[in-house]
Amino acid sequence: MIRKEKAFIVKAILDELFPSPPIPLHHTSLFTLLVAVLLSAQCTDERVNKVTKHLFAKASTPEEMATLPVEEIEKIIQSCGLYKNKAKAISSLSKILLDKFQGKVPSSLEDLESLPGVGHKTASVVQTQGFSIPAFPVDTHIHRCAKRWGLSTGKNVEKTEKDLKKLFPKKSWILLHLQIIHYARAYCPAKGHSLEKCLICQKLQSITN
Repeated sequence: MIRKEKAFIVKAILDELFPSPPIPLHHTSLFTLLVAVLLSAQCTDERVNKVTKHLFAKASTPEEMATLPVEEIEKIIQSCGLYKNKAKAISSLSKILLDKFQGKVPSSLEDLESLPGVGHKTASVVQTQGFSIPAFPVDTHIHRCAKRWGLSTGKNVEKTEKDLKKLFPKKSWILLHLQIIHYARAYCPAKGHSLEKCLICQKLQSITN
């Protein structure tokens, strides 16, 4: 079965199971979204949501965050991985937003990636979920599923992102990004994967065989 056929089957199942998947990270603005996505690196969304509840109660704008001591940010987010580096990045990017972007989160990939602690995936997530700009951020869940479903042979997320962008229409990228994440967590985990519970793997295998 060619990749296009597999992609069609995958999308049909995802549309049926997750027609309107919610954004996993809790946020109330572009700034809080940016900070939440930054914190999610090597950390679960569930943990991030618990942490940001306390962090954003203290500071939910670049102005407030810029005046919050880095040590205090560290204390609040210490249950997240790499919390010291993340605390410094959050403090620094808040000041840069004020100095360079009039306190607003920029929409361009180049400007977003210029901010401390903001890599390609983080910038892409902010673009899709904050500005509705089509992008296809690939996290570990999407990378795993794309390989497992035969949609990509990419050994890294960059190659997987390119493969998926070729397979699916640009207008579907934003929704598909969320759909795969939700499906991966519910039915296609890295550990304890069950073919009986994973409808996509089950369907693809039955057709291939």
